[in-house]
Amino acid sequence: MPNYLSDAIGQFEYYKMLGDKTFAQLSDEQLFWQANADSNSIATIVKHLWGNMLSRWTDFLNSDGEKEWRNREAEFDNDIQTRAEMLEKWEAGWSCLLNTLRSLSEADLARNIYIRNQGHTVTQAINRQLAHYPYHVGQIVFLGKILCGGNWQSLSIPRGGSQAFNAEKFAREKEQGSFLEVMKKEGEL
Repeated sequence: MPNYLSDAIGQFEYYKMLGDKTFAQLSDEQLFWQANADSNSIATIVKHLWGNMLSRWTDFLNSDGEKEWRNREAEFDNDIQTRAEMLEKWEAGWSCLLNTLRSLSEADLARNIYIRNQGHTVTQAINRQLAHYPYHVGQIVFLGKILCGGNWQSLSIPRGGSQAFNAEKFAREKEQGSFLEVMKKEGEL
């Protein structure tokens, strides 16, 4: 039976994978494309996620999740120069998050932490980020789909493929296991 922490880790890994698969479909130029001066490029969204992840998950149980050293406003400056720099930030943010989650125990879930002086249980803090990070990963995927146009390779059930997908799933025996366990078993994660 999966516990909350392993399920949360799996959910975060799934959203990281969606970002990874989007980046793989894009040219370097597309990672830095902005619709207008007030919009964010994919690289800028990655920079914001990186800053948030480092701030929230560094010294997670002991210090406020909004670190003094974080410069949130600068996260929205479109100043990442290369794919390698963007991917370095992407990996550093996710590593900080996932390593912290893997270090927690079920007993930690009821502990209190703070984000901007607002108290959260560890479970509430994880849930807060499980809403925040997929929001931004969705933006990345959406931009990727727009930028790739007809060359986009779907990250889920492709349009027109629902009937075949469901037929394949319902042809199997019923089984217990989370969505994430099945994805791992089938090599999708």
